[in-house]
Parts: sequence; C-alpha cells; structure tokens
Amino acid sequence: MQFDNLLRLLKQHVLWFLLIPLVTAATAFYLTRNEPKTYKSEASLYTGLTSGYTLLTDKLSSSMDRSTSAFDNLLSTLMSKETMLQVSVGLLADHLQLQQPDSLVLGADGYQKLQQAIPGYVREELPIYASNADLRLALDSLAKLPTANPIKSLLLNSDTYYSISKISEKLKASPRKNTNDVLMMEYEANDPAVAQRTLNYAIEALNRRNTYFKTSETKSVVGFYEDKLKQAKTRLDAADAALRAFGTNHQVLDYDEEARNVAASREALISEYNQEKMRRNGAKAALDALNKRSGQQSGVQLASADLNAKQRKLSDAESQLANARAYNQPKSTIVRLQAAVNQATEDLKASAQKYDAISDNSDALPQQTIAADRLAKSLEYEESSAKLEVYEKRIREFEAKTTEYGPLGSQIRQLNRELALAEKEYTDLLNQVDQSRTRQQDVSVGGKLEILDPPNFPASPLASKRKQLVIVGLGVGIFIALLIMALRFWLDKRIKSPEQAEELIGRPVSAMFPTVKNPLAYSKVTRASRSMFEQLLNAINIEIAQVTNKPFPPIITLFSVRPEQGKNWVATGLVRLFAEAELRVVCCYPRETGHEQREEELGVTYLPYTIRPDFMNVTSLEYLLDHDADFDPAQYDRILLELPSLINHQIPVYMMKQSALSLLIIDANAAWGRTEKQLLSLYERVTQQPILTVLNRVGGDYLDSTSKSDMAELPTQPKRKLQRTNR
Repeated sequence: MQFDNLLRLLKQHVLWFLLIPLVTAATAFYLTRNEPKTYKSEASLYTGLTSGYTLLTDKLSSSMDRSTSAFDNLLSTLMSKETMLQVSVGLLADHLQLQQPDSLVLGADGYQKLQQAIPGYVREELPIYASNADLRLALDSLAKLPTANPIKSLLLNSDTYYSISKISEKLKASPRKNTNDVLMMEYEANDPAVAQRTLNYAIEALNRRNTYFKTSETKSVVGFYEDKLKQAKTRLDAADAALRAFGTNHQVLDYDEEARNVAASREALISEYNQEKMRRNGAKAALDALNKRSGQQSGVQLASADLNAKQRKLSDAESQLANARAYNQPKSTIVRLQAAVNQATEDLKASAQKYDAISDNSDALPQQTIAADRLAKSLEYEESSAKLEVYEKRIREFEAKTTEYGPLGSQIRQLNRELALAEKEYTDLLNQVDQSRTRQQDVSVGGKLEILDPPNFPASPLASKRKQLVIVGLGVGIFIALLIMALRFWLDKRIKSPEQAEELIGRPVSAMFPTVKNPLAYSKVTRASRSMFEQLLNAINIEIAQVTNKPFPPIITLFSVRPEQGKNWVATGLVRLFAEAELRVVCCYPRETGHEQREEELGVTYLPYTIRPDFMNVTSLEYLLDHDADFDPAQYDRILLELPSLINHQIPVYMMKQSALSLLIIDANAAWGRTEKQLLSLYERVTQQPILTVLNRVGGDYLDSTSKSDMAELPTQPKRKLQRTNR
C-alpha cells in the first residue's frame, strides 16, 4: 500500500481513532478507581556463585563459568511448589498464633479475613498454642492430605496472602548483574508486614532447601564412587592374578621376544627355501631342454631315411611306366602307372620339405656334449631336491611353533588389556572419589547463602499505576482501531481507489468522478467533475480521430457490468459538453417504465429503445429504435448509445461492430470479481474496439479539485427524466 493511500484510509477512519482509544482509556480509568495500595519489601543475598573462593576454586578452569546455570538452579528451587508451600505454611502459622491484629505481623483487614477463612472447629483441632514448629508440621500435613480440607483450600486454591500461586506471582528474584554474586529478592503485598515476613520465610526456605539438596547430592555421589572403587579394586586384583598364572603355566619368560625370534628365523628359512627351489626349477628346465635336443637329432635321421625310401619308390614307379610304354601295355595300365608316378612324386616332395624343416631347426650339437650336460643337470636337480626336503621339514617345525604361540599371543594380549583397563578404571575412580569428597567438604563449608540486606519493612506504598494503565488503555484503543481498519481493508472487496481499479480490471482509468449530491451547487466536487468531463471528452475525441473504418457519425457506447453504476450521469455530462461545442447529438437509452418518448432539449435528442428478446441479433440502431422515432443518423454529429447492464442482458453482437468507442462505467463502491472479469472479456472479444474506463463515485481525496479561477461557470445540467435515474 502506498503512503498516500494509507493517509486516505486513516482519514476515513479518524473517528474510530478518536473514539476507541477514549473508550479504552476511560475504561482503564474507571476500573482503577479503587486500586489498593501496594507495599514492596526488598532483600539481597550473597551467593558466592561467581567470584566466591571455595576448596575447588584452584582446581576448576578459569574459563569455565557455571554462575548462570547455578543461578538458574537457585531460582528454580526458590520458585518450586514445595518452597512456596513452606513459605505459606510459615506465614499462616505466625498469623494463626495471633490473638489480635498486629501492624508488625498482620494488619486488621488481613486478620479479619483470616478469621473468616478458617472456621472455629478447624482452629480447635490445630495446635495453635503449641510451638511454632509443631503448628507448621500440622499445617503441612493438612496441606498434603489427598482429601479436601479448609487449610488445603486456603493454601492451594484461595486468593489470600497464603496462596502459593499468589506468592509465586508476587515474589521476584534475579541477579543484580550477570557478573556478581548478589541475588536480589522482592515481594509485593497490600500489607507491609506481610510483605516483609513473606520475604523472610522465602529466604529461610531457600537457604534450607538449597543446602539440603547440595549436601544430599554430595553424599550420594561419594557413596556411589566408593562402591565403584571397591568393585574396581577387586577386578584389578583378579586381572593381575590371571596374568601371573598364565606365565607360570606356559613357562614363558618374555613372550614378545620369543615370538620375534621365531618369526625372524622362519623368515630366513623361507628365503633360503625359495632360493633353493629356484635352483631346482632351473636345473629341471635345462634338463628338459637337453632331452628335447636329443629328440631332435633322432628326428633328422628318421627324416633322411624316409626321404631315401621315397626316392627309391619314385624310381621303381618310373621304371614300371617306361616298361609299360615300351611294351605297349593297355591304356588303362599306363594311366594307372602314371598316377602312381605322380603320387610318388608328391610324397617325395613332402618328405623333402619335412627333412628341410628338421634340418633348419636343429642346432647340430655333438651327441657327446648333449649327454655330458644332461648328466650334470641331473645331478644338480637331485641335489636341490634333497635340500628342499630338509628345508620343508624345518618349515613344518616352525609352523608348529607358530601354531603353538598364536593362541598364547591373543590370550596374553587379552590379559594385558584387561589389566590395563582395570588399572585405568581404578585410577579414574580413585580421582572421582577424591573430587567428590572435596566437593562434599566444599558444600559443607560454603553452601549457605549469606544475607547482605535483610527484608525491610516498607513504610510507604508504591506509586499508583493508574496513569500507566490509562496510557496502556490508549495504546490498546489505537491498536484495536488499527486492527479494525486493517480487517475492513482486507475483507472489503470493493474497488475503492483508482489504483485498485486498474489492478483488478487490468485497464487504465481514463476518468474518475466523485459523488455529486447537488449538481447545481458550486462546490469542490462539481468543479472536479467538470474538469474530469473535459479530460474524458479529450480522450474520446482522440480515440474517434484514430478510427477510420467506422461509419459517420461515430457511435459512443456506454456500458456497465452491473446496474446502477452511473451510466446516466456520464452520458448527461458528455451530452452537455457536446451541446456546448455546437455538435448535434442523439442519446439512445433503454426504457425503464415503458412510457419514455422522444425528447429534444437544448439541441440534444433523446431516443428511448425497448430491450427486445432478440436484442443480441440487432444489427443497427434503425432496427433497435421504434419505427415512429424518425431516426436519421445523417442529421447528427455524435451518437451516444447506452446499453443495459451486461450481467442481466444480452450483448448486441452485430450492432457493436458499428460502434467506434466504448466507455466502461464502474462504481467505486462496487465489487469486481470473477463474473465481472468474464463479462468484460466477452465484451472485448465481441467489440474489438477501444474501451475507456470511467470510475464513478470516487472519494474526494483521490481527485484534484479545480480552482475557481480555472472555472468560467458552473456545469449546466440538462433537465430531463433521464437525469433522475442513476443507472
């Protein structure tokens, strides 16, 4: 919301901002006319929580500040229900033992109320004449009974000095500063003696309960740690005995040293074993290579013998073929022998290739050299195999030793770990016992709260809060007025302002008119209205000048979504300006009573028309108007057509195509919702022409009034029946 709009809104509700604060302030003034006097007693206690020296001061870290939590605990103890009960019981015991009012103990009004609150038969059952301690014990027992009784009701459910809820409400305690040890306490009551004694009993109960809690805490903590220390000592002795028994049973002097020696010897033996294994594998590989070479020498001999055999076979086949030809053997015999020769030739070629291949791969070493090397590698292989057997035996012995030492290692590590844990636990608990005993002694030495300033007896009451309450009433009234104004603004769905109209409608506002109650009066609203009509006429003329595809004279359509929006008012003002400009104007408007007839006044023609069932199919003004209207568009310079409200009537779709311009008339006090938006969207789709938005009945704060010097004369309103309606 803009600042100008906020100022207008405040101006509209200025009466509320005057009346509501006055009413609330007067109410506060009236309700506080019999305000009782209030007395306040004050006291201060030294706690030593921040800077006090104790037995633990030198042991605690200087950066550790526990004063805040300590003060919180102290205040929680003070405000606890049990503490308040002890305070109320002590105060009631003192007052019950009074035989008459005493200004230093209980005033006359309080004494009278106490006599009325506790019946006589209850007094007879109480040990009023016994010691104060016995009376307190009896009152405390009655307050804690599960059944209802007058004492319990007085302490828990009443609105007297003895109510624990009232004492909790009136008793206030807070540290003077965050960095000192002083606790400030105060209590307010309408009896000065009650204020002083209540504060005395509060300090007494706080001191007693705080000391009890601290000492009981330390006793339980010391006992707990001492029991834990005994259990830890038993576990430490058991762990030490188990470790000694392990060394005795397994005859182990130093397990770690022996385990390291076994591991080192085993690693050296494995290294020698791997080297000897590599020597044996090398001898085995050399022996295999020599055997392969021996096989290759025998292969050459076999290939040579096979080659010789194939040569002999080929010679025999060729001899047989030559003899057959010489002796003219049959052709079949010659063919067979020729095939045999060919086969022998192929076999000889294959045998020759095999021989060549074996001859090329052979190293052609002497047989004696191969035999000598073979013997040497065989001896080396056998020697390495024998050594490996010895190494494997030793490795198995070391593995057996390792298998034996493995479980012993985990057992001795577990025993050592248990012993270390037992020692650590015992040492920690011993430190805890020492600290808890020191803390116990520290609490017993410095746990009591010292009174710096005892509760004073207030001689004069506090200043009245009546003036403050009246001021608060004024503030509350202003807040209520603001709240009502905001609720009305948020819940009101009316347009109210041009800015909101442009935001809701989505179109700029071309003109806005105030509410004119007396058009003939010379006033601010009439001057503003005349000025706005001139601006609207300028906008209309500009739009008409830009329209070139519409017939002459131009038709200016006035429409609104809902009825009673002010179309008649706008049409009357435009007609007056057109008449002053010596333009011939005709104004067509819908009939309301059915008796309207054609009229001509001051050069303006008024033609009523009837809204027919086929209103949407009307194609022209000639078809819309009555036959006896004698309407000729060529006689006029401007035509104003007022349409009925869109929400209740049809839109003349075909006739709107002849319109040059439309004026949307909206009442600023009307709502604009989804229905209005849909109807306006339909109208825009149908007409497809410029639409000027006119906002009617706008508040005077939104208009700039025209001065008297800017106005030559007052607006002259045509006198006709149409003016008396407000469509």
